[in-house]
Amino acid sequence: MHAEVQDYYGRQLQSTADLKTSACCDVSALPQWLKPLLARIHPEVLARYYGCGLVCPPLLDGCRVLDLGCGSGRDVYALAQLVGARGTVVGVDMTPEQLAIARAHQAHHAQTFGFDNVQLLAGFIERLDELKLEPASFDVIVSNCVINLSPDKDAVLREVFRLLKPGGEFYFSDVYADRRLPESVCQDRELYGECLGGALYWNDFLRLAVRHGFTDPRLVEDRPLSVTDARLAALVGNTRFFSATYRLFKVCCLESACEDHGQAVIYRGTIAEHPHAFTLDKHHIIETGRMFPVCGNTWRMLHDSRFAPHFEFFGDFSRHFGLFVGCGSSMPFDAGASSAPAGGSCC
Repeated sequence: MHAEVQDYYGRQLQSTADLKTSACCDVSALPQWLKPLLARIHPEVLARYYGCGLVCPPLLDGCRVLDLGCGSGRDVYALAQLVGARGTVVGVDMTPEQLAIARAHQAHHAQTFGFDNVQLLAGFIERLDELKLEPASFDVIVSNCVINLSPDKDAVLREVFRLLKPGGEFYFSDVYADRRLPESVCQDRELYGECLGGALYWNDFLRLAVRHGFTDPRLVEDRPLSVTDARLAALVGNTRFFSATYRLFKVCCLESACEDHGQAVIYRGTIAEHPHAFTLDKHHIIETGRMFPVCGNTWRMLHDSRFAPHFEFFGDFSRHFGLFVGCGSSMPFDAGASSAPAGGSCC
């Protein structure tokens, strides 16, 4: 599969116009604060971008960030601006043609930004140990529609956990299915290249994350995907696919369910570009200055991570009131119409 993916992204795809589904195409409405950052990225880098979401979480200044499957470098060079001169962004990719584009424009971006804080490495995201990266050395790890392409997702999650600092975060977008895929779908060359053939059943992904120490994965946003090519649509049948962004925290003592300890937080409104509310995930949009009741896991995610200085914390773990209200177990994605904005999409 490595060779197939390298051929698909290195030689067959020349731009997003060559894609046959909306899986590897980010139709999210760009936030205003991100548009100036993308405007400073070289056009050739932007043209060879194949992602399914935005992987620029807040509060990255001075952070050390790893981008898994960085491709031509769009996210790397956006993140480089966010981490600033005090931070570092390391990009890893296995496709020589994609990596060549990212490297060809590294000097251009260094001159444009006024600093060179990017390192680009050739390698496989399942074998990050071969790159001699220090354990527990990254504040944040990101990935944009790449893990589905990996034939060994178990190894990817294991390596991510190993490389994250305590309190660190894995913030990534990927493609998921509403059921386990038959072999005919998994082995189809085009479906795999289009990020569908390697998609995990969403519940299997959650189990995988928990097995590697990422208890309580948090869904940030999602959208249903469409398969417009007739042959591919016939192969996938009734299977539904979703693009989704998750954040996984390497935080100690998280529980397998959302437990109520009578805790709450208040967001100070002090994170740049997020003065009115902080979005932890799809179900936790915390307004500035408002007391917000939280489960023990949410309290720890905020208290034991880089977000702590931006919150006031109330309560402890001395009392327990049972399961936190609203903790469910159904499929987390919205199965309705796509939330893509009307017009302006390349997909």
